[in-house]
Amino acid sequence: MKFRIGYRTIKTAIGTTAAIILAQIFGFHNFASAGIITILCIKPTKKMSLQASLDRFFACLLAIILSAVIFEGIAYHPLMIGLLLLFFIPTTVMLKISDGIVTSSVIILHIYSAGQVTAEIILNELGIITIGIGVALIANLFMPSLDQKLGEYQMQIEENFKRIFEEIVIYLRVNESNWDGLEITETARLIEEAEALSYRDVENHFLRNENIFYHYFKMREKQFEIIERVLPIVTSISYTVEQGEMVADFIEDLSKNIHPGNTAHIFLDKLYKMKTSFKNMDLPKTRIEFEARAALFQFVREMEEYLWIKSATKELPIGRKVHVPHYSGEN
Repeated sequence: MKFRIGYRTIKTAIGTTAAIILAQIFGFHNFASAGIITILCIKPTKKMSLQASLDRFFACLLAIILSAVIFEGIAYHPLMIGLLLLFFIPTTVMLKISDGIVTSSVIILHIYSAGQVTAEIILNELGIITIGIGVALIANLFMPSLDQKLGEYQMQIEENFKRIFEEIVIYLRVNESNWDGLEITETARLIEEAEALSYRDVENHFLRNENIFYHYFKMREKQFEIIERVLPIVTSISYTVEQGEMVADFIEDLSKNIHPGNTAHIFLDKLYKMKTSFKNMDLPKTRIEFEARAALFQFVREMEEYLWIKSATKELPIGRKVHVPHYSGEN
């Protein structure tokens, strides 16, 4: 496994250093704790970082209050730390701020070590918390754009779709293939990774609840499910018929026009015309011909659904840094 320093690692290193320096400049005791809070609050996305920061801030306030009540009200004794945690942890879970347990435990130990609860100590702890959280939030304002990586996933998935369709065409024409099916497992992985990455992009925008890439990859996922369904149908055909050649021509045309645009209606129109021509052809004369044509008809119905899924999805905007070839049609 190769050594790599990521963007988040750099932000964490710089943010932690900045938080400790600021806490020292303001003269806070236990200033190193500001760095710990910054480390805990820097998350993979802006929304996650904000939520973690809020959880830790309110958990720390709760810890200060409970510390004052138990330590001042009973005693400064190690047993009281255990008693405090017995109340504190379930309360944070109930309030859904349990992410702040670790940070708050540090605050509790600070107060215990001080042996008293005064306004100065409370302000000191609040200052450490504010600096640690504030630096983390500022650091997480800087997020790298994911568009280029998402565009790479888009192109890889489309290329695999094209390759799969090419193999379907070969089988429809000669009823045999030596394809290893590698693109199937690879495409499943790519779609899963692309959806996760596009969701991260949504989490990096406070005022945006959706990402057009995410919808695009969800659309490809639904189409891929259809592709997985039709493969057994195609391989069940062991007899070459005229309709198979027509379907092969259609799929070959489709495979050459896979891109992010949305003109699926062009291929839907071609498909409807092909289905109409099927109806005007002579009935099958043998059982094997009947089975082959029935399988082809089922295949065509699935491809119709494949195209309808794309026609109902927004296209990726041309202005974004995404590879968008210009074809006469699309799928």
